[in-house]
Amino acid sequence: MLFKILVILHILGATVWAGGHLVLAVTVLPKALKSRNPDLIHQFEEHFETFGLIALVLQLITGLWMTWIYFPGFERFLQFDSYLSTYIGIKLGLLLLTLGLAIHARLFIIPNLTKETLNSLAYHIVGITILAVLFVILGAGIRLGGLTA
Repeated sequence: MLFKILVILHILGATVWAGGHLVLAVTVLPKALKSRNPDLIHQFEEHFETFGLIALVLQLITGLWMTWIYFPGFERFLQFDSYLSTYIGIKLGLLLLTLGLAIHARLFIIPNLTKETLNSLAYHIVGITILAVLFVILGAGIRLGGLTA
């Protein structure tokens, strides 16, 4: 029963994280770029940031917990000798890329966001959105027993 609860919580976190970034990338970002108005991004982030970060932390906790269940003591989970260990390893890599992009944006781009630097933030938004979608695809692959035939 615990494992099922972890999967549900993980999926809810993924829904918020990936869905929020898809909304940002597909609806808010194009409007901000077209009007050269960084305030549209700020307004979205003002409402989404805390909830999105809580969702990401929820995914991290439940993901590590499920990894522990699959690989007690975290033994063999990064040996890439099965689809499961491979997908988990890739998801950890995606997490590091996500954190890197998010930290860079938060520390260097968002504090100085202007019409001139909006394109730089757009690249980060698109990058994090692509990573979020890849998280979902790999997560589905884990639950479906791999994505290859």
